[in-house]
Amino acid sequence: MVYTHGFGIVGAFGNTVDADGKPTFTVGDIPPTKGLGEFQPRVYFGENVPDYSIIGGPAASNPVELDYPDDNSPNGQKNYTYTGQGGVPMGSLFTRLLFAIKYQEQRIVLSNLINSESKILFNRNPRERVAKVAPWLTIDGDPYPAIIDGKILWIIDGYTTSAGYPNSRVVNLANTGDALTSRSNAVSSLDNRNVNYIRNSVKATVDAYDGTVSLYQWDDKDPVLSTWSKAFPGSVKPRSEISAELLAHVRYPEDMFRVQRDILSAYHVTTADAFYGGQDFWRVPLDPSSFGANSANQPPYYLTMQIPGQSKPTFSLYTPFVPRGGRENLTALAVVNSDAGDEYGKITVLQLPRSTNIAGPSQVSSNFEAKPEVATSLSLLRQGGSDVVLGNLLTLPVGKGLLYVQPVYVRATGNTAAYPLLQKVLVSFGDQIGFSETLQGALDQVFGGNSGTTVSDNQQSTSTPGAAGTSQAIRAAISSLQSAFADLEAAQKRLDGAAEDKARARVKAAIAALISAQNR
Repeated sequence: MVYTHGFGIVGAFGNTVDADGKPTFTVGDIPPTKGLGEFQPRVYFGENVPDYSIIGGPAASNPVELDYPDDNSPNGQKNYTYTGQGGVPMGSLFTRLLFAIKYQEQRIVLSNLINSESKILFNRNPRERVAKVAPWLTIDGDPYPAIIDGKILWIIDGYTTSAGYPNSRVVNLANTGDALTSRSNAVSSLDNRNVNYIRNSVKATVDAYDGTVSLYQWDDKDPVLSTWSKAFPGSVKPRSEISAELLAHVRYPEDMFRVQRDILSAYHVTTADAFYGGQDFWRVPLDPSSFGANSANQPPYYLTMQIPGQSKPTFSLYTPFVPRGGRENLTALAVVNSDAGDEYGKITVLQLPRSTNIAGPSQVSSNFEAKPEVATSLSLLRQGGSDVVLGNLLTLPVGKGLLYVQPVYVRATGNTAAYPLLQKVLVSFGDQIGFSETLQGALDQVFGGNSGTTVSDNQQSTSTPGAAGTSQAIRAAISSLQSAFADLEAAQKRLDGAAEDKARARVKAAIAALISAQNR
């Protein structure tokens, strides 16, 4: 009745840090800063709230729920009384008795703090809440929050599945997991069951304040969803009711992509002999980050990138592939468009010819550690009571080559509550390695000299020395990019929208100039 809810939301820019390597927050603190406008910050329904809470009380009574610490208040905290529509009334002794039995807690019956205005909140986890409303859906393992129309909403993907689709390969959903689903406390793996039909037919939301669940049709051609909608009329809202603000936060689901990449690893083969012989099958590489520790598959990553054939960068979800077997060289990238527009869900596969030998994620990670300057620096960072945390190793198609980027963080040893601070950035392009305090510095080391191994339009691998004019153009583009990033960070910190838009335009122009210089 005191510790009933969470408070606030944290958001940070994905491309900037402060001078100490800390995230540059767009919204944070308690009470929340106004970077994303006014919103209801209280989280009664979420991933780390108690199983149940008893809330509410007479309007004239003193609030007893802890809201947030406040040094200016007499007791050092602000209190609050829940005013939302969620919860089951506890005015009846019989109701209190039932919940006392359910939760094995006699104080639900005996406490004099529970009155006719009290209510109990339960089924508070967003995934579980959607599952209660629509038990015929398979629920994605990674709900994510967004501020929409002044509220914190959890957005959750729902799948229609079946194991009875004719002439279709069967996949065990639990076997599609990776380092993220096996090691994260915030992301759950899918159920341990077999399916051979899966469609992302529903986008669901859960209101973090009052628990309201809304189901929206996403795939209007799914016959399974159509059947369920007839069985439970009115349970799923039409896609047209998805607001523009909500639509802007919709993304392509990771669990769906995990299943698709599992299928794609074999079914990209187009000849019968090669397929039945298992030739040219792929697999997802092991995750070389500190999180994966080379013991589980690399998870797919969201990234804004521009791939060959695209006119501009798009928000995407991607995964690399290496050959099935013992080799670790990169063989393909699969990229799915995650922007909720006309190209949403389009999967592009960038396949390298067998004749190429481009290093895969594990090989690049080994190359990083083998470079003397990197090994020495990492050893120094590990001293003085600090742990070195290797971040996500990203694989990016840039120009006609492939760029690897990995952040290096430092965290106080034994302090799991402390978030890591960015200290270094590792970059690899061809046989060149950059290692600096900033991404721009690492890129400057790589592109200031030899341009490394590149891949031409027909995907043939070549190695070309950088000409003096090309190197100068690259350095000039990097300098422009550094200046634009600095201006962008400054504009974001002072919340200057007009200056931020101008800086973003300069960043895009500088990236285009860098790519153009690479291609010369």
